[in-house]
Amino acid sequence: MDEFRSKGGRKAATVAIIANCILTVLNIAVGIMSGSYALVSEGAHTLSDVATSIIAYIGFVIGQKPADDEHPLGHGRAEAISGLIIVVFLAIVSYEIITGAIDKIIHPELITIPDTYAAIMATVGILVNLRISEYIISIGKQINSPAIVADGQHQKTDIFSSIAVLAGVIVSNMGFPILDPIIGLVIGCLIIKTAYQIAKENIDNIMGKVPSQELINEIREVANKSINVNTAHDIKVDYLGAYATVTLHIELDGDMSLNESHKLAHIVQESIVKEIPIVKSATVHTCPIGLEYNHDQEIDKL
Repeated sequence: MDEFRSKGGRKAATVAIIANCILTVLNIAVGIMSGSYALVSEGAHTLSDVATSIIAYIGFVIGQKPADDEHPLGHGRAEAISGLIIVVFLAIVSYEIITGAIDKIIHPELITIPDTYAAIMATVGILVNLRISEYIISIGKQINSPAIVADGQHQKTDIFSSIAVLAGVIVSNMGFPILDPIIGLVIGCLIIKTAYQIAKENIDNIMGKVPSQELINEIREVANKSINVNTAHDIKVDYLGAYATVTLHIELDGDMSLNESHKLAHIVQESIVKEIPIVKSATVHTCPIGLEYNHDQEIDKL
Protein backbone atom coordinates (compact mmCIF):
# COMPACT_ATOMS: atom_id res chain seq x y z
CA MET A 1 0.00 0.00 0.00
CA ASP A 2 2.80 2.46 0.86
CA GLU A 3 4.53 1.73 -2.45
CA PHE A 4 1.24 2.22 -4.31
CA ARG A 5 0.72 5.60 -2.57
CA SER A 6 4.30 6.69 -3.30
CA LYS A 7 4.01 5.90 -7.00
CA GLY A 8 0.63 7.61 -7.22
CA GLY A 9 1.91 10.72 -5.46
CA ARG A 10 4.97 10.98 -7.70
CA LYS A 11 2.89 10.50 -10.82
CA ALA A 12 0.34 13.18 -9.85
CA ALA A 13 3.05 15.69 -8.91
CA THR A 14 5.06 15.08 -12.10
CA VAL A 15 2.06 15.48 -14.39
CA ALA A 16 0.88 18.63 -12.59
CA ILE A 17 4.29 20.32 -12.59
CA ILE A 18 5.09 19.61 -16.26
CA ALA A 19 1.62 20.60 -17.49
CA ASN A 20 1.55 23.81 -15.47
CA CYS A 21 5.05 24.86 -16.55
CA ILE A 22 3.95 24.58 -20.18
CA LEU A 23 0.65 26.40 -19.53
CA THR A 24 2.41 29.18 -17.60
CA VAL A 25 4.78 29.97 -20.45
CA LEU A 26 2.03 29.81 -23.08
CA ASN A 27 -0.53 31.84 -21.10
CA ILE A 28 1.86 34.67 -20.28
CA ALA A 29 3.46 34.75 -23.74
CA VAL A 30 0.15 34.68 -25.62
CA GLY A 31 -1.40 37.07 -23.11
CA ILE A 32 1.33 39.66 -23.70
CA MET A 33 1.27 39.24 -27.48
CA SER A 34 -2.52 39.34 -27.71
CA GLY A 35 -3.00 42.14 -25.16
CA SER A 36 -5.13 40.08 -22.77
CA TYR A 37 -4.68 41.01 -19.09
CA ALA A 38 -7.04 38.15 -18.14
CA LEU A 39 -4.78 35.64 -19.90
CA VAL A 40 -1.65 37.06 -18.24
CA SER A 41 -3.51 36.74 -14.91
CA GLU A 42 -4.25 33.13 -15.74
CA GLY A 43 -0.55 32.65 -16.47
CA ALA A 44 0.27 33.94 -12.98
CA HIS A 45 -2.28 31.51 -11.59
CA THR A 46 -0.76 28.55 -13.41
CA LEU A 47 2.69 29.62 -12.20
CA SER A 48 1.35 29.34 -8.65
CA ASP A 49 0.10 25.87 -9.58
CA VAL A 50 3.72 24.78 -10.12
CA ALA A 51 4.67 25.94 -6.62
CA THR A 52 1.63 24.39 -4.99
CA SER A 53 2.16 21.05 -6.74
CA ILE A 54 5.69 20.97 -5.34
CA ILE A 55 4.41 21.88 -1.87
CA ALA A 56 1.67 19.23 -2.09
CA TYR A 57 4.21 16.59 -3.02
CA ILE A 58 6.59 17.58 -0.21
CA GLY A 59 3.70 17.30 2.26
CA PHE A 60 2.78 13.94 0.75
CA VAL A 61 6.35 12.61 1.14
CA ILE A 62 6.60 13.78 4.77
CA GLY A 63 3.19 12.27 5.50
CA GLN A 64 4.52 8.92 4.26
CA LYS A 65 7.21 8.80 6.94
CA PRO A 66 6.61 6.08 9.56
CA ALA A 67 5.88 6.75 13.23
CA ASP A 68 8.79 7.48 15.54
CA ASP A 69 9.31 8.30 19.23
CA GLU A 70 8.38 11.95 18.75
CA HIS A 71 5.47 11.23 16.39
CA PRO A 72 3.89 8.00 17.65
CA LEU A 73 0.89 8.38 15.32
CA GLY A 74 3.04 9.05 12.27
CA HIS A 75 3.32 12.18 10.13
CA GLY A 76 -0.03 12.10 8.30
CA ARG A 77 -1.03 15.65 9.21
CA ALA A 78 1.90 16.98 7.16
CA GLU A 79 -0.37 16.63 4.12
CA ALA A 80 -3.01 18.88 5.69
CA ILE A 81 -0.32 21.41 6.63
CA SER A 82 0.92 21.49 3.04
CA GLY A 83 -2.68 22.11 1.99
CA LEU A 84 -2.75 25.21 4.21
CA ILE A 85 0.54 26.44 2.69
CA ILE A 86 -1.13 26.11 -0.71
CA VAL A 87 -3.88 28.41 0.61
CA VAL A 88 -1.26 31.08 1.40
CA PHE A 89 0.05 30.93 -2.18
CA LEU A 90 -3.49 31.19 -3.53
CA ALA A 91 -4.18 34.24 -1.36
CA ILE A 92 -1.05 36.03 -2.64
CA VAL A 93 -1.83 35.26 -6.29
CA SER A 94 -5.46 36.34 -5.94
CA TYR A 95 -4.39 39.64 -4.33
CA GLU A 96 -2.03 40.42 -7.22
CA ILE A 97 -4.63 39.56 -9.84
CA ILE A 98 -7.45 41.51 -8.16
CA THR A 99 -5.39 44.66 -7.57
CA GLY A 100 -4.13 44.61 -11.16
CA ALA A 101 -7.66 44.18 -12.51
CA ILE A 102 -9.05 47.00 -10.38
CA ASP A 103 -6.26 49.29 -11.59
CA LYS A 104 -7.25 48.65 -15.22
CA ILE A 105 -10.94 49.11 -14.46
CA ILE A 106 -10.20 52.47 -12.81
CA HIS A 107 -7.86 53.45 -15.67
CA PRO A 108 -9.52 52.01 -18.83
CA GLU A 109 -6.95 53.72 -21.06
CA LEU A 110 -4.56 50.92 -20.04
CA ILE A 111 -6.83 48.28 -21.58
CA THR A 112 -6.05 46.69 -24.96
CA ILE A 113 -8.46 44.53 -26.94
CA PRO A 114 -7.26 40.87 -26.99
CA ASP A 115 -6.89 39.20 -30.40
CA THR A 116 -7.94 35.71 -31.50
CA TYR A 117 -4.74 34.09 -30.20
CA ALA A 118 -6.00 34.75 -26.66
CA ALA A 119 -9.21 32.87 -27.48
CA ILE A 120 -7.28 29.91 -28.88
CA MET A 121 -5.03 29.79 -25.80
CA ALA A 122 -8.03 29.99 -23.46
CA THR A 123 -9.62 27.03 -25.27
CA VAL A 124 -6.41 25.01 -24.94
CA GLY A 125 -6.33 25.91 -21.24
CA ILE A 126 -9.89 24.63 -20.72
CA LEU A 127 -9.15 21.25 -22.32
CA VAL A 128 -5.78 20.73 -20.62
CA ASN A 129 -6.96 21.79 -17.16
CA LEU A 130 -10.07 19.62 -17.37
CA ARG A 131 -8.01 16.53 -18.09
CA ILE A 132 -5.21 17.31 -15.63
CA SER A 133 -7.49 18.20 -12.70
CA GLU A 134 -9.62 15.07 -13.12
CA TYR A 135 -6.49 12.93 -13.29
CA ILE A 136 -4.87 14.46 -10.16
CA ILE A 137 -8.07 14.33 -8.07
CA SER A 138 -8.62 10.72 -9.15
CA ILE A 139 -5.12 9.71 -8.02
CA GLY A 140 -5.51 11.70 -4.79
CA LYS A 141 -8.71 9.84 -3.92
CA GLN A 142 -7.22 6.46 -4.85
CA ILE A 143 -4.27 6.92 -2.51
CA ASN A 144 -6.34 8.87 0.06
CA SER A 145 -4.10 11.93 -0.01
CA PRO A 146 -5.59 15.28 1.11
CA ALA A 147 -2.56 17.14 -0.29
CA ILE A 148 -2.91 15.65 -3.78
CA VAL A 149 -6.70 16.15 -3.80
CA ALA A 150 -6.22 19.78 -2.71
CA ASP A 151 -3.76 20.29 -5.56
CA GLY A 152 -6.26 18.81 -8.02
CA GLN A 153 -9.02 21.09 -6.72
CA HIS A 154 -6.66 24.03 -7.14
CA GLN A 155 -5.98 22.94 -10.71
CA LYS A 156 -9.71 22.69 -11.37
CA THR A 157 -10.25 26.41 -10.79
CA ASP A 158 -8.21 27.01 -13.95
CA ILE A 159 -11.02 25.47 -16.00
CA PHE A 160 -13.47 28.15 -14.91
CA SER A 161 -10.94 30.93 -15.25
CA SER A 162 -10.03 29.79 -18.78
CA ILE A 163 -13.73 29.79 -19.68
CA ALA A 164 -13.96 33.31 -18.27
CA VAL A 165 -10.92 34.39 -20.30
CA LEU A 166 -12.49 32.99 -23.48
CA ALA A 167 -15.77 34.80 -22.80
CA GLY A 168 -13.85 38.00 -22.07
CA VAL A 169 -11.95 37.86 -25.37
CA ILE A 170 -15.15 37.31 -27.35
CA VAL A 171 -17.08 40.12 -25.66
CA SER A 172 -14.09 42.50 -25.77
CA ASN A 173 -13.93 42.10 -29.53
CA MET A 174 -17.64 42.89 -29.70
CA GLY A 175 -16.90 46.38 -28.39
CA PHE A 176 -16.67 45.92 -24.64
CA PRO A 177 -12.92 45.85 -23.78
CA ILE A 178 -13.63 46.71 -20.14
CA LEU A 179 -14.76 43.10 -19.71
CA ASP A 180 -11.17 41.80 -19.97
CA PRO A 181 -9.98 43.21 -16.62
CA ILE A 182 -13.39 42.39 -15.12
CA ILE A 183 -12.77 38.77 -16.06
CA GLY A 184 -9.37 39.06 -14.39
CA LEU A 185 -11.19 40.26 -11.26
CA VAL A 186 -13.55 37.28 -11.44
CA ILE A 187 -10.57 34.93 -11.72
CA GLY A 188 -9.08 36.45 -8.57
CA CYS A 189 -12.37 35.91 -6.71
CA LEU A 190 -12.57 32.30 -7.92
CA ILE A 191 -9.09 31.70 -6.52
CA ILE A 192 -10.16 33.12 -3.14
CA LYS A 193 -13.19 30.78 -3.11
CA THR A 194 -10.96 27.79 -3.83
CA ALA A 195 -8.53 28.88 -1.11
CA TYR A 196 -11.40 29.01 1.40
CA GLN A 197 -12.60 25.51 0.48
CA ILE A 198 -9.09 24.03 0.70
CA ALA A 199 -8.43 25.82 4.01
CA LYS A 200 -11.67 24.54 5.57
CA GLU A 201 -11.06 20.96 4.48
CA ASN A 202 -7.49 20.88 5.78
CA ILE A 203 -8.28 22.67 9.04
CA ASP A 204 -11.02 20.10 9.66
CA ASN A 205 -8.40 17.44 8.99
CA ILE A 206 -5.94 18.89 11.51
CA MET A 207 -8.73 19.37 14.07
CA GLY A 208 -9.54 15.67 13.81
CA LYS A 209 -12.97 15.88 12.17
CA VAL A 210 -14.40 12.42 11.43
CA PRO A 211 -14.24 11.73 7.65
CA SER A 212 -17.80 10.37 7.52
CA GLN A 213 -20.51 8.60 9.51
CA GLU A 214 -20.10 5.70 7.09
CA LEU A 215 -16.62 5.05 8.50
CA ILE A 216 -18.01 4.87 12.05
CA ASN A 217 -20.71 2.44 10.89
CA GLU A 218 -18.14 0.29 9.10
CA ILE A 219 -15.94 0.08 12.21
CA ARG A 220 -18.96 -0.90 14.33
CA GLU A 221 -19.99 -3.56 11.82
CA VAL A 222 -16.53 -5.14 11.70
CA ALA A 223 -16.26 -5.19 15.52
CA ASN A 224 -19.77 -6.59 16.07
CA LYS A 225 -19.30 -9.55 13.76
CA SER A 226 -16.47 -10.94 15.92
CA ILE A 227 -17.49 -13.96 17.98
CA ASN A 228 -18.72 -13.18 21.54
CA VAL A 229 -18.77 -9.43 20.98
CA ASN A 230 -22.13 -8.05 22.09
CA THR A 231 -22.04 -4.38 21.09
CA ALA A 232 -19.30 -2.03 19.88
CA HIS A 233 -19.82 1.54 21.07
CA ASP A 234 -18.12 4.84 21.95
CA ILE A 235 -16.16 4.69 18.68
CA LYS A 236 -13.68 7.55 18.29
CA VAL A 237 -11.68 8.22 15.14
CA ASP A 238 -8.54 10.36 15.01
CA TYR A 239 -8.21 11.31 11.36
CA LEU A 240 -4.65 11.99 10.21
CA GLY A 241 -5.23 12.76 6.56
CA ALA A 242 -3.99 9.69 4.76
CA TYR A 243 -5.02 7.34 7.55
CA ALA A 244 -6.88 7.17 10.86
CA THR A 245 -6.46 5.67 14.33
CA VAL A 246 -9.45 4.30 16.23
CA THR A 247 -10.46 3.66 19.85
CA LEU A 248 -13.67 1.86 20.76
CA HIS A 249 -15.39 -0.14 23.48
CA ILE A 250 -16.87 -3.63 23.10
CA GLU A 251 -19.23 -5.39 25.51
CA LEU A 252 -18.32 -8.93 26.57
CA ASP A 253 -19.66 -11.51 28.99
CA GLY A 254 -18.70 -10.34 32.49
CA ASP A 255 -17.70 -13.88 33.45
CA MET A 256 -15.16 -14.12 30.65
CA SER A 257 -11.57 -14.58 31.87
CA LEU A 258 -8.98 -11.84 31.49
CA ASN A 259 -7.04 -13.98 29.03
CA GLU A 260 -10.12 -14.53 26.87
CA SER A 261 -11.19 -10.87 26.85
CA HIS A 262 -7.62 -9.77 26.09
CA LYS A 263 -7.42 -12.19 23.18
CA LEU A 264 -10.79 -11.08 21.82
CA ALA A 265 -9.83 -7.40 22.04
CA HIS A 266 -6.79 -8.08 19.88
CA ILE A 267 -8.86 -10.06 17.39
CA VAL A 268 -11.21 -7.09 17.00
CA GLN A 269 -8.28 -4.68 16.63
CA GLU A 270 -6.66 -6.80 13.93
CA SER A 271 -9.97 -7.23 12.07
CA ILE A 272 -10.59 -3.48 11.94
CA VAL A 273 -7.07 -2.69 10.68
CA LYS A 274 -7.20 -5.52 8.13
CA GLU A 275 -10.68 -4.86 6.73
CA ILE A 276 -10.71 -1.04 6.73
CA PRO A 277 -7.69 0.29 4.76
CA ILE A 278 -7.85 3.85 6.10
CA VAL A 279 -7.45 2.61 9.72
CA LYS A 280 -3.78 2.26 10.62
CA SER A 281 -4.25 1.21 14.25
CA ALA A 282 -7.09 0.41 16.65
CA THR A 283 -7.33 0.25 20.44
CA VAL A 284 -10.17 -1.75 22.00
CA HIS A 285 -11.45 -1.35 25.57
CA THR A 286 -13.57 -4.22 26.93
CA CYS A 287 -16.68 -3.67 29.10
CA PRO A 288 -18.84 -6.26 30.91
CA ILE A 289 -22.35 -6.39 29.42
CA GLY A 290 -24.74 -4.14 31.33
CA LEU A 291 -22.08 -2.27 33.30
CA GLU A 292 -22.69 1.48 33.49
CA TYR A 293 -19.55 3.32 32.43
CA ASN A 294 -18.58 6.96 32.07
CA HIS A 295 -17.41 7.13 28.46
CA ASP A 296 -16.31 10.73 28.83
CA GLN A 297 -13.28 9.76 30.90
CA GLU A 298 -9.92 8.97 29.30
CA ILE A 299 -9.74 5.42 27.95
CA ASP A 300 -6.55 4.65 29.87
CA LYS A 301 -7.85 5.92 33.24
CA LEU A 302 -9.63 3.70 35.74
